[in-house]
Amino acid sequence: MSRDWLHQPCAAPDAAAAARATARQATLTKPPGSLGRLEDIAVQLAALQGRDRPTLERVQVCVFAGDHGVVAQGVSAFAQAVTAQMLRNFVSGGAAVSVLARQLGARLEVVNLGTAVDPGLLPALIDARIAPMTADFTTAPAMTLAQLDAALAAGRDAVQRALAAGARLFIGGEMGIGNTTTAAALACVLLGEAPQRLAGPGTGLNAAGVRHKAAVVARALALHAAHCADPLEALRRLGGFEIAALTGAAIASAQAGLPLLVDGFIVSAAMLAACRIQPAVRDWLLFGHRSAEPGHERVLRALDAAPLLALDLRLGEASGALAALPLLRLACALHGEMATFSQAGVAGSGP
Repeated sequence: MSRDWLHQPCAAPDAAAAARATARQATLTKPPGSLGRLEDIAVQLAALQGRDRPTLERVQVCVFAGDHGVVAQGVSAFAQAVTAQMLRNFVSGGAAVSVLARQLGARLEVVNLGTAVDPGLLPALIDARIAPMTADFTTAPAMTLAQLDAALAAGRDAVQRALAAGARLFIGGEMGIGNTTTAAALACVLLGEAPQRLAGPGTGLNAAGVRHKAAVVARALALHAAHCADPLEALRRLGGFEIAALTGAAIASAQAGLPLLVDGFIVSAAMLAACRIQPAVRDWLLFGHRSAEPGHERVLRALDAAPLLALDLRLGEASGALAALPLLRLACALHGEMATFSQAGVAGSGP
């Protein structure tokens, strides 16, 4: 399977639309800049959508799921069976992301890239299984080249479905027991950071568990770091199926001109990989929240990102991004529906 598509150019934001949106902001019935970042979001979305008055009525959420061989090293407080159990919970509507998507009118799809336990026949689940799990990256690369290509392509395919459904915003989520360990390992090698700085509690590890997780990541880095100058090779050796799919989705979205709203630590690690592969991807990213995972702050700094929310969330699933979605919609509504000074008969500001 070819990965040439990864290097096709990204779309360029529409500078003229941004200029028109900025000019409109100056005419609305408020002091200049008084709506703070809500004004900035409206202008950014105008550039990304290529329209003076952006809208976010159609939002696509895609949760990618995959299990991780490194769980054999005792890095998670939960068993791998939980990944398959949560897939059933997603499609039956009982998970946090399911509730949030339903409340916000966002379209949710769930993609199974490979779970240690078969979740069973679930008609609403997209079956894109690559293998039951990645390899344990403390002893071997997490993925073969063919598996990496398949995971990246699964992300691209999800974006194509979103575009076909008329989505104006893409939100990627993830599920996979052990994936905070994987995200930490990938972020460490991409940032040149020590595992002790990026490894966190994940699903609820105590201090001893976090130290053990950092030690496991250190073993993986000792095995692979010398081979990870290429971000794609770093992703193959230290990533997960769902993280690679998120990376592919980010690149495909930027190529197609579809903005992305980024979730927490794991998704941000995938965005970091995407931006290392295609730096222009960064133009298409908006950031929903800063999670409670300690590594997230460092990844956000590397991406020059200023998330909208900081609610101490650490669930994943795209829950933090969805929590921020109403702010984006409010920014669009204020920008598009507020009266101008002339329309309202209100005197504008002086010099």
